[in-house]
Amino acid sequence: MELSNKDVIHTKKDNIQYLQFKKLLEYDNIIQHCFTLKPLDFGTNDTYEQKKDEIIKNYKQICDSLGLNYENIVRPYQTHSHNTKAVNETGIFLEEYRNIDGLITTKKDKILSLTYADCIPLYFFDPNKKIIANIHSGWQGTLKSIGKKAAEKLINEFRSDPQDIICAIGPSIRKCHFEVDEEIKEEFCEEFRNSIKIQNIISKGNIIEEKQKYYIDTVDINRQLLIKIGLKAENIIDSEICTVCNSDLIYSYRGNNNTICRNTSLICLK
Repeated sequence: MELSNKDVIHTKKDNIQYLQFKKLLEYDNIIQHCFTLKPLDFGTNDTYEQKKDEIIKNYKQICDSLGLNYENIVRPYQTHSHNTKAVNETGIFLEEYRNIDGLITTKKDKILSLTYADCIPLYFFDPNKKIIANIHSGWQGTLKSIGKKAAEKLINEFRSDPQDIICAIGPSIRKCHFEVDEEIKEEFCEEFRNSIKIQNIISKGNIIEEKQKYYIDTVDINRQLLIKIGLKAENIIDSEICTVCNSDLIYSYRGNNNTICRNTSLICLK
């Protein structure tokens, strides 16, 4: 199966597969990036220690393919928070990166790595300020506006012009499969009722055990929030790839029976 589209290239190389954004590849003299596909598995917070040898081997494989040194991986202990942190030290699960779901850096050769199995990967890049960010925005992170808060940090703390910031949105669960109950729907309505156009983001789903379910477009929530703080619509590039629809190629929590396997997104300044 092929996942390439107008904005994304699906690469098969050295028995591994990954996705890259055409827009970010325009800056391949400055940055390197990818979103990994099966069979590479990068584990969860809980499974890392028992699968450490396999995970390190997988990091080495993907980094070799991209021309990067896997020893420069920076990976936080993700907890579906809204917390982001500027990167200084490399390492996996360092104490300073605990309870962190977004990494930002202006330093070269720091490979920012977040892991996913349906949550939204947000890659940020300012080609003028030479700054990158890698953000993990699941439905809880989206509810907490982690993507918007990360972009605001680039603007307020790193002096990025919002019109210069590129945001690439990786594969994630899409509205077609993100079905929730009334309680979760109401949380989204309450949080975003006055800040974005909510009417097209939420629609009725199935009725299960006499309870109405709802579909929510968390990708569009992120897009609208970013536009509202000044990012150009044309600089927000969506992969338009659903992890559940493509769970044969991409690890998906909902599509692969609550899998404990994870894809990773990588971005690095060269």
